[in-house]
Amino acid sequence: MTHNDDAFGFAPPHDQPLPYLARIREYYQALGYGAPYRWAQYAEVPFTSLTRPLREATVTLVTTAAPYQPGKGEQGPGAPYNAAAKFFEVYSGDTAVDHDLRISHISYDREHTTAADANTWFPLPALRRAVARGRVGRLAPRFHGAPTNRSQPVTMDIDCPEILRRCREDGVDAVLLLAV
Repeated sequence: MTHNDDAFGFAPPHDQPLPYLARIREYYQALGYGAPYRWAQYAEVPFTSLTRPLREATVTLVTTAAPYQPGKGEQGPGAPYNAAAKFFEVYSGDTAVDHDLRISHISYDREHTTAADANTWFPLPALRRAVARGRVGRLAPRFHGAPTNRSQPVTMDIDCPEILRRCREDGVDAVLLLAV
């Protein structure tokens, strides 16, 4: 590193972010999917600004975490990848109670992450505290689980409209998306 690098506090050249996109593209190629995986990247994003302050809004969570399924292998923090724990349909849960959600069904960097903190993929307790402190107006009665079946058409044509329908039923103003 040069003197200027030291002055700015830059990390050394070997300390670079993981090449996640390239690794996932290579992974799908190795599985035999044919054409390289194309990440969804849109010129226009269908998000809108809140119509009311967050302290008055109804908020929910949408997560890719799966409900724990006893009998489907190891699913706890640090568990190896476990395709048996996947789910393939949108699910919803009561936000008034705690839930045991896990992420062993998702490919993530298990070498550098322990996945020990469930709040990173399902911060329902933190959202409840935000409501209690008046930072968020109200918690919707349900949260929702979005499948990770690697099919953009299924996600866009089936899963997303179903989640949107459920959010509208619950009068949701904002969604906290938690895609692991």
